[in-house]
Amino acid sequence: MTEPNHNPSPVLRNRVIVPVAYSGPIDFGRRAAVIRLFGWRLSMRVDLLSLGAGFILLLLAGVIGTVSLASGKFPIPLADVLGALLGNSDDDIRMVVVEWRLPRLLLAFLLGTALGLSGAIFQSLTRNPLGSPDIIGFSTGSYTGALVVILLFSGGYYATAAGALAGGIVTAAAVYLLAYRNGAQGFRLIVVGIGISAVLGALNAWMIRQADLQIAMSAAIWGAGSLNGLGFEQFWPVLLMLILIVPFVLVLARPMRQLELGDDAAMASGLNANRLRLMLMIGGVALTAIVTAAAGPIAFVSLAAPQIARRLVRAAGVALVPAALTGGLLLTAADWGAQHGFGVQLPVGVMTVSIGGLYFLWLLLREARQ
Repeated sequence: MTEPNHNPSPVLRNRVIVPVAYSGPIDFGRRAAVIRLFGWRLSMRVDLLSLGAGFILLLLAGVIGTVSLASGKFPIPLADVLGALLGNSDDDIRMVVVEWRLPRLLLAFLLGTALGLSGAIFQSLTRNPLGSPDIIGFSTGSYTGALVVILLFSGGYYATAAGALAGGIVTAAAVYLLAYRNGAQGFRLIVVGIGISAVLGALNAWMIRQADLQIAMSAAIWGAGSLNGLGFEQFWPVLLMLILIVPFVLVLARPMRQLELGDDAAMASGLNANRLRLMLMIGGVALTAIVTAAAGPIAFVSLAAPQIARRLVRAAGVALVPAALTGGLLLTAADWGAQHGFGVQLPVGVMTVSIGGLYFLWLLLREARQ
């Protein structure tokens, strides 16, 4: 007597059980919550591990930021710092905390998030942890564009920002075209980008040597990557540009995940792989150009932040939002160390290069073993 076939039964093929149907939930080992907005017409799936990691990153950045606001040649108690932020302090403390130290802190976090997000984009596109804009050469190209405006045209802040954006886009286009052979492979992009970065680095050094001494010194100091002297005049344009660019990039997060599976899989799901890759590259270059225009080229944050964030959230691929928050935390901590760690204010780029160089060496050894 045979049992009635009420449920889909396994099919035996060479003693291998192959289920032909399954109606239960599939657990991939990650917990997620669904957030519904605007009268339940818009829903968003949020990974709880990423949400918790993001909260911790923001908390750490807040702690370091509070200590940074209280530190300096004029130390301020934490209670007075909070009072100044709330508007309950005298004019001298408010001037130091709100007008001098706060804009630098906010810029450090915003520029760090831009670097982390840009690094996540390019590491996803190249499918390689070495694929960050400062390694591929896009940061160097942005620096070249800014130098052309500064040295040849004596441009101001907005002209320098436009020059950095143009330089980054031209460099990205050159790398993409030179690396394109029936598609842009990640390893080829990295190798071509390193070569173009070396050429542009030599060009930048030559332009600085040919410039007037005062302008060359200013350009060289700015080229180290520094937040010294930045205030709300630089903060508001940076915030406005990030408000325009970051949502555009985050909208492309899900198609970017499909692109990580390969062009064939992405096109099979209805995506235009080349157009999507171009849009992501433009977004990543724009984020890098914003940082370069505001503070000069700051190295290694975009290289390290996505990989640190990936390990924090235990993700299979690069996670955009955790990478952005990790970048903000790293640059905030690096700027505090550059201000107070050595008894003299240093450009934050010196701190990131010193620490990031060790990370880069470890990453190269790890990739070589694999």
